Amino acid sequence: GRPTDAEISLTLESFDIDGVSKVWQKALDRCCRLEDFGGAITAARTLLEAVCRRILKDGGNHVSDGQNLPTLYSQVTKVLRLSPDHTTDNELKRVLGGCQNIVSGLGALRNRLGDAHASSNADRYQAELAVQLAGAMACYLVATWHQHLRGQSASATD
Repeated sequence: GRPTDAEISLTLESFDIDGVSKVWQKALDRCCRLEDFGGAITAARTLLEAVCRRILKDGGNHVSDGQNLPTLYSQVTKVLRLSPDHTTDNELKRVLGGCQNIVSGLGALRNRLGDAHASSNADRYQAELAVQLAGAMACYLVATWHQHLRGQSASATD
């Protein structure tokens, strides 16, 4: 593993050891140990979905089973104020828009190269890219969620 794998693992374990963390471990195992590259891409996309669902549920938002990843991510960006519309900083707008593109792209990559549709032609590098991007995005969302909760606690004690 890479040094970032351990950091991501710690962050996701502290957030949800039985759900989100297990999906992250599955993505790493499929990519690095099992060389199941299509499965790794599918697990990477599932990781982001699991993080989004958990944040929304913990925040008291209704989440239906049929919601797709881009919809879930959009809801999370509204809750956490991570939408490009929530800033006037042009560089930050570009980065946040890039995050939206990553989420959308991982969903599309899973549909084309993941193992969810019976065949996969994914290679190691595509799988590693998907897993690392999903891990970084998951950590960013979790860290922002914790910051959001701290802000709510501070407001409640004022």
